[in-house]
Amino acid sequence: MEVKIYIPHRALQEYVLNIATVNAVLPKGIEEVVNPYPPTPFQSLLFYCNDPISMSRVEEGNFEKQPLTVLVGPQFSRVNIKVHQQLNAVRVDFLPGGLYRLLGIPMHELFDYGFDAIDFFGAEMRCVREQLQNETNLEKSKDIVEKFLLNKMTTLKDILPFDAAMHLLMTHHGNLPIEKTASFSCLSLKQFERKCKERIGMNPKMYARILKFSKAYRLREAFPELNWTAIAYEAGYYDQMHMIRDFKFFAGVNPSIIEDQLRYTPLRMQKDLHY
Repeated sequence: MEVKIYIPHRALQEYVLNIATVNAVLPKGIEEVVNPYPPTPFQSLLFYCNDPISMSRVEEGNFEKQPLTVLVGPQFSRVNIKVHQQLNAVRVDFLPGGLYRLLGIPMHELFDYGFDAIDFFGAEMRCVREQLQNETNLEKSKDIVEKFLLNKMTTLKDILPFDAAMHLLMTHHGNLPIEKTASFSCLSLKQFERKCKERIGMNPKMYARILKFSKAYRLREAFPELNWTAIAYEAGYYDQMHMIRDFKFFAGVNPSIIEDQLRYTPLRMQKDLHY
């Protein structure tokens, strides 16, 4: 699996964190694989350049083919992802508050779900989708997506000190006191919590938990030789039991079970996500 992460165009850097291209070809003889996909702190746009993935919520079990362009709101629940033979995609991860600034829709309305991006962007997204289906070069596909994002700059909502404060919380992987984060946003704690629900989609403590958990999970994918005690320490957990609690909460299983599930797939879907 090859992931290339690009620094966005200078003008995009006030609301876009990363633009990445993803190319994955399954080993010969393997038609499809299923990968665990716990929640991440990212709100994203995904552009599938060939066949899209299929997705299943753990409690439902049935896999559904995803649209060619998917808008992912605030995540809370683990899903399972099925990759079919080959995956070519462009992924856009927004800075905290960035997707709200782009859409102007309170993020709690998009909570824990993925949507067909055409429902939000209409003919513009249909045009992007058509261009991507006719392009075989992933770097040129990235350029098509970047041009679309640049064209949306004129409709962005204003950036606030809140957005910078949440970016700071992200760079600390959730290991920053909420009261201190609120002070950086120039808001009272209650105002900060209300703004967080609007622009992030959840309360700040939950978002901080997902940030910390996500770092632990990505460390497992990226460095399988690390033991769980070391991962808990690197992610900023007080002790291993607190990490296990979050794995049960966000991944639905103990860390050791996630480790077993990863043995059955050659793909690592989250190890290259970074901020």
